[in-house]
Amino acid sequence: MFRSRSARAAVGAVFAVAVVVPLTGCGDSGALVSAGATPTANGPTRLWPGQPPASSPAYDFGEADTEVVKGVTAPGGDIRKVDPVAVVRAEIAAHPDVYAASTGPYRGTVRRMDDCGPGGDREGCPVLEAYYRDLTGDGHDDMVLGFRLLPGNQTAVRMYTLRKGRLVQVLASDDAVIAVELAGRTVIIRSPAAIVGYEYRTQWNWDDEQRAMLLTRDEILRVGGSTGPSERPAPSRTPSASPSRSSSASSPMSSTSSSLPLSFSSFSSSRSASSSSSSVLPSESP
Repeated sequence: MFRSRSARAAVGAVFAVAVVVPLTGCGDSGALVSAGATPTANGPTRLWPGQPPASSPAYDFGEADTEVVKGVTAPGGDIRKVDPVAVVRAEIAAHPDVYAASTGPYRGTVRRMDDCGPGGDREGCPVLEAYYRDLTGDGHDDMVLGFRLLPGNQTAVRMYTLRKGRLVQVLASDDAVIAVELAGRTVIIRSPAAIVGYEYRTQWNWDDEQRAMLLTRDEILRVGGSTGPSERPAPSRTPSASPSRSSSASSPMSSTSSSLPLSFSSFSSSRSASSSSSSVLPSESP
């Protein structure tokens, strides 16, 4: 049987008295207790104030560069209906100096593109399936895809959006890649460092002023492994040769619109002699 309101109030009052008596008998006044002296705040100290500031960046990462993809359309204005293989073929056609069959640094990619067509060896196709998510904040899906840059171990990461019916590339990064993740509206590219137990992470976010994805964070983070110094040379952070400006083999990607971090696939690659890999995270169906 449930107790009445008055019975519950009476029991509650007795319980409160029972609790208050021990508390008041502890001699604790409840006053604030000092945690010790607070360190003095120090502002940043500028070094070499007489040195003239740089007037241009040391390396061009091409953060604000965009490029219209020629010859590729989105049927019905739906970016999900764009063929990723056609997009990569359009890039190859637009940059023959990079993908030239005999001298281009990524000539191996061209040679394996036939595997992406009917009757080809799909496992040998360098083009990965695309992810779809609204990364620009306009309420429409954008497309992020990757493809292997052969014969080396780099991976091209590209993002595309539709602008007035045209497919526009708004992010381009070529690098040795452990994994690519989507977290909210951020594209995170993880790359191996030559220092054992560390990796590079670059984050890209949409910028309304530049109408492009900008490199908003570039950091090296400890992820475990040896605590001793590495004997391998430090990797270069200079951009690699790429038709799309910036630098920061696998199973296919699957489409998703989830807000959880998602990994493109398991890459095994390195900036130098090191190698690392990351497993595919489960994804939702489009």
